[in-house]
Amino acid sequence: MTYIGELAALATSFFFSFASTFFTLAGRRVGSMVVNRTRLALAVVFLGITHWVTMGIPLPLHAEPERWLWLGLSGIAGLVLGDIFLFQAFVSIGPRLSMLMMSLAPVIAAIQAWIFLGETMSGGQMEGILITLVGITWVVIERNGNNNQKNRDYARGLLYGLGGALGQATGLVLAKNGLFGAFSPISANIIRMITAAVVLWMMTFIQREAGKTLRTLAEDSRGVGFTIAGAIAGPVLGVSFSLLAVQRIEVGVASTLMALPPLFLLPLSYLIFKERFGRGAVAGTFLAVFGVAILFLV
Repeated sequence: MTYIGELAALATSFFFSFASTFFTLAGRRVGSMVVNRTRLALAVVFLGITHWVTMGIPLPLHAEPERWLWLGLSGIAGLVLGDIFLFQAFVSIGPRLSMLMMSLAPVIAAIQAWIFLGETMSGGQMEGILITLVGITWVVIERNGNNNQKNRDYARGLLYGLGGALGQATGLVLAKNGLFGAFSPISANIIRMITAAVVLWMMTFIQREAGKTLRTLAEDSRGVGFTIAGAIAGPVLGVSFSLLAVQRIEVGVASTLMALPPLFLLPLSYLIFKERFGRGAVAGTFLAVFGVAILFLV
């Protein structure tokens, strides 16, 4: 298929939109850290089964050490550090604003490539960055539906979203280094998930939070259901499609098409969370996504 990379990136946006919705519903019931730990464990199980069915083996033990290194680092950056911030942002400011802040991920990735990889940035790309920042600032300032929220809590939620964007951007750049050749995106995904799950659960045991996590889940079946749905939509389907997109097309184009969840979340937030926002928030969201498109398509 000629446009399989582009279609995979669009599918990523679609699944991440629903995953963020499910994780927000779960996080507000059982807590963001419980959701993050649980969905990584579930994702490893689901992906292991998927890998076994499609590849004939449960784990890609044949992968070169170099792949494990880069994809493992990608998982730690994006799925552990980045998502710790992102899941807290879901609880604090909801999926719409959280995923809008995640629109900064391709911007941050471009800046990282400019600083660390020596890639050049054209005038059009700089304009795209500026437009994205203006669009996000427009939405953040309006805050029609959040006037009753304390400024400090609101600002903290935005910072959590920024931390999530930084983690995702770094994870994508690192993943690109481990996806050389015709390597299966499913195999790459499970390597990232395994590494992230091991690191996060090691932290959980060190902090003596494992028992508390299991008790919390046992007491809230709906929270577990939302977490399972989010794990299937995000870590399994969404991340697999994102790696397929990064493998088949340029990181910039993939990042642009994967930055569309804020648009999908406008109707989802309205219908599910009864969130009300003005025309300025809608216009600012479109402007931010437009800026991301300019950043990579000029």
